Amino acid sequence: MFARRLATAALMGAGMMVLAACQPGSIDDLMGSEAPLPAALVKDMRAKGMGQHSPMLVRLFKEESELEVWKQTDSGTYALLKTYPICAWSGKLGPKRAEGDRQAPEGFYNITRGSLNPRSQHHLSINIGYPNRYDASNGFTGQHLMVHGSCNSSGCYAMDNEQIEEIYALARESFTGGQRNFQFQAYPFRMTPKNMARHKNSEHYAFWSMLKQGYDSFEVTKRPVKVDVCERRYLFNAALPEGTELDAAGACPTVQESPAIAARRISDDAEIASLVAKMNPSDFAMQSTFTYRTGDPITAEAYAREQNRRQGYDRLGNRVTPAKTSMFGSLLNR
Repeated sequence: MFARRLATAALMGAGMMVLAACQPGSIDDLMGSEAPLPAALVKDMRAKGMGQHSPMLVRLFKEESELEVWKQTDSGTYALLKTYPICAWSGKLGPKRAEGDRQAPEGFYNITRGSLNPRSQHHLSINIGYPNRYDASNGFTGQHLMVHGSCNSSGCYAMDNEQIEEIYALARESFTGGQRNFQFQAYPFRMTPKNMARHKNSEHYAFWSMLKQGYDSFEVTKRPVKVDVCERRYLFNAALPEGTELDAAGACPTVQESPAIAARRISDDAEIASLVAKMNPSDFAMQSTFTYRTGDPITAEAYAREQNRRQGYDRLGNRVTPAKTSMFGSLLNR
């Protein structure tokens, strides 16, 4: 029995070395990539007025450790289909800026059919598309930033294997239906006035205030946000001729803000200012990080949630039975 445990530990140790970074890989997992959508999920789509092949959109929130899949409904607007708990993400709140900083990206990205990788070292993976035009115009570097399986992250967003199969299938079916790309919105947290006030002292506050413009647009319209880059910043909902692409470093055109989005911005700004005025120094969010399992730091806000959630997974992102967890508890859950 002891020898068997050592052999198992050695195999898992080798797996940990393979999974130490988010890389494309060359491991065929075509069965996982072709897994059908669960019948219960298809039924839920129909109940919400969504088609299996209708367009989708993804929103992700680091602090809450949640990934949302939205689908277009019969009305043309998008509605929330399902929220998935993120198994692991590395770094702390804030954008990715440099190769090797182990930060998971924040911002607006587009995912195409070519972004889907059935031959990933992490079961299955979806390339986020980092760096985008905003990242590149600011000199940010990095590659192979993904949403993937295996419940283990080094700069990516890791799901467990069952989750990534489902998300992968949703993307595959949307592309089959004719969607050319779908928007991937990655946020540090849900951009409510309360959360913005909590993070008012962060070095990233100006960046997050910029992201909030896109967040508010989606919250109001429930449609993908039109995203451009100019003056090395995001520009949202610019009315440009079809096929026009702005110079990422050039001047931005004037954008006419819709009355509904303007009203939300004015209301939120007033609430943020009111909350900040009433807060004590201890009320502002700390920027400290914790290290978990592979040495990847995660935010203090997510640490307890991550610790509880990941008790039921092995290093490969598979769910394990209580018996297995007990047998290899010190190895699997440290």
